Amino acid sequence: MYQITARGPRAAIETAWDTLAWTDPSPAGAVDAKEDTRLTWRLDAYAETELDARACAELIVEVAPELNPVVEALEDRDWVTLSLEGLPPVEAGRFIVAGSHALTRSAPGKTDILIEAGPAFGTGHHGTTLGCLLGFEHVLRSAVPKTVLDVGTGSGVLAIAAIKSGAQRAIGTEIDPQSVQVANENAAKNSVANRFRAYHTRGASNALICEAAPYDLIFANILARPLIGLAPELTRMVAEGGHVILSGLLTRQEPLVRAAYTGRGLNLVKRIRKDGWSTLVLRRNAA
Repeated sequence: MYQITARGPRAAIETAWDTLAWTDPSPAGAVDAKEDTRLTWRLDAYAETELDARACAELIVEVAPELNPVVEALEDRDWVTLSLEGLPPVEAGRFIVAGSHALTRSAPGKTDILIEAGPAFGTGHHGTTLGCLLGFEHVLRSAVPKTVLDVGTGSGVLAIAAIKSGAQRAIGTEIDPQSVQVANENAAKNSVANRFRAYHTRGASNALICEAAPYDLIFANILARPLIGLAPELTRMVAEGGHVILSGLLTRQEPLVRAAYTGRGLNLVKRIRKDGWSTLVLRRNAA
C-alpha cells in the first residue's frame, strides 16, 4: 500500500481531489481532502501499487502544478482499522455511533449503533456519513420510512439506523465484497439481521433491488459522478412522498447533482454541509 500526500491552497487540493475521484478508472483506491491549517489544505490518496501511486502523483501535478505530492510506502497493515481505533462516539441527532470501546449505556432518547473500526466506510466520523444521519433525522420528523435502499452501504450504518428507527426492511448495495460482509456482520451485531441484507452489486440495477421497489427512503453516499449517473434509476425507485438522501459530493458539486434529481421530479427539502462535504435531502411529492 502507498500513500500520496500533498499540501497547498484549498482550490488546488480540491482540483486534485476532484481529478482522482472522477477519473475512471482511478489509480487511487481512496482519496480524502481536509483542512490542514488555517491557510493550507491536505490531500491524502492511497494506492495498491507503486505504479498506481506514481500515476496519482502525476495526475495531481498535471491538474495542480503548484502542489508537490509525496509518495510513501506503508507497512502491510490494516491502516483503516488502526486509524479508527479509539475514536470517540459520534452523535448525530438521536443517533450515537461508536465501537464497543466507546459505546456505553444508551442515553435517554438516543439510538445506539455499534460500528467497530474496520475496512468498510461509515463510522459516522466522516462529514458525509454524519450529514446522512442528520438528513435522516430531518426525514423522521415527518414519517418513519418502512422500506429503505442504501446504495454504497459501506459499514451498513445508515441502513441500521433506519431499521432501529422503525423501518421494516432495508437493502444495501456495495461494489466491494469485503464491505458486503462487514455490513451484514454489523447488522447481526446490532440485532437487525432479520431485516437487512447487503448485496455485492454495482449501482441499483440488480433485479432483486428493482423488484423490491418502490422505497420510502433511498440513501446514496458515494461520489458526485456516480450520483449523477444513478439519478434515472434512483428517482424511478423512490415512492411517492418518499425521500432520497445524497452525499459524497463536495459543496461546489451541489448544483450538478441537485439538477440531476430535481429535473426528475424531486424537490430539495434540506441541505447539510460538513467539513467541505454536502448532503442533499430530496422528496418526491405525493400524488
